[in-house]
Amino acid sequence: GASAKTFEWRSNVLNRLQSKYGSLYRQDNVILSGTHTHSGPGGYFQYTVFVIASEGFSNRTFEYMVTGIVKSIEMAHKNMKPGKIFINKGNVEGVQINRSPSSYLWNPPSERARYSSNTDKEMIILKMVDLNGVDLGLISWFAIHPVSMNNTNHLVNSDNMGYASYLFEQEKNKGYLPGQGPYVAAFASSNLGDVSPNILGPHCVNTGDSCDNVNSSCPIGGSSMCIAMGPGHDMFNSTQIIGGIIYQRAKELYASASQELTGPLAAAHQWVNMSNVTVWLNSTHTAQTCKPALGYSFAAGTIDGFGSLNFTQGTTVGDPFWDTLRDQLLGKPSEEIKRCHKPKPILLHTGELTKPHPWHPDIVDVQMITVGSLAIIAIPGEF
Repeated sequence: GASAKTFEWRSNVLNRLQSKYGSLYRQDNVILSGTHTHSGPGGYFQYTVFVIASEGFSNRTFEYMVTGIVKSIEMAHKNMKPGKIFINKGNVEGVQINRSPSSYLWNPPSERARYSSNTDKEMIILKMVDLNGVDLGLISWFAIHPVSMNNTNHLVNSDNMGYASYLFEQEKNKGYLPGQGPYVAAFASSNLGDVSPNILGPHCVNTGDSCDNVNSSCPIGGSSMCIAMGPGHDMFNSTQIIGGIIYQRAKELYASASQELTGPLAAAHQWVNMSNVTVWLNSTHTAQTCKPALGYSFAAGTIDGFGSLNFTQGTTVGDPFWDTLRDQLLGKPSEEIKRCHKPKPILLHTGELTKPHPWHPDIVDVQMITVGSLAIIAIPGEF
């Protein structure tokens, strides 16, 4: 029921592919992944919390997305030819900051010692050519939030990763309009959880002072005044600068890619109830996952986009006003969910709310595709 409804647009895509190609494209071998731009269309995801955020479900957006995805797969199928895949990787400098550096320091020193930075700077690219060495396309993974365009932008925009893709495709598809040529440059999202492209860091817009503190808050005006700035003179210029650097590095890695991927292709898919998973902490201790719930810090947003009410990040206690309002409107969260999420104070117990539809997914699907020695993991989360 609920899980099928969540993935209705995905199952719509699969149903249309099945009617055209039979069992060739299936649940296990079709991965749908967003670039994570924060300026994408809304209203196509059917859980209540997302419907509220996008001010309702949009059949038109839903249909456009399904039709567009199916069309792109049909084009790829029609243009399929034998070829080779080369892999390369290297660091990208000067485009990232960690937007929760205080939180990062809660990781054990032994873990932090394994990395040179509090963000993952490594880009991985797959270069695809036909048997004559003619370029076909690339897939690149890099950890960065596509939020160079800030939340004052209300138009659909592919942001910094989309701009990198645009630059690469314009170079390869001479004489074609954007999105029309045969060469495809896909810039995919990876472990971008707290990675911001707004590299000048958080500043109080009313005073100019840094607000790089635990609560990302300003002395005057609170969280709503603490905003991270990109390297450009406005958000469009920042998008171009960050996207341009990503494109340039991908171009270098693409040109020097020489390690060929060989071996079999395999795919696997599994549904997982994330509200009831046992996690082994060590050989003797376990922990249990919970039903989903949104905490107070969620409502604060981030330095890349603050919440509309004056909540602050890092909050560990609830507020009687908001708790009472929630209890009156939606009912009280159970003692079980409060205990499970502790020390996070629960603002909205979405995992226990089912009217008019379930508020949050608890059953999600995970996938893995292997291409020779490369494993591509598809998981519906932000890390």
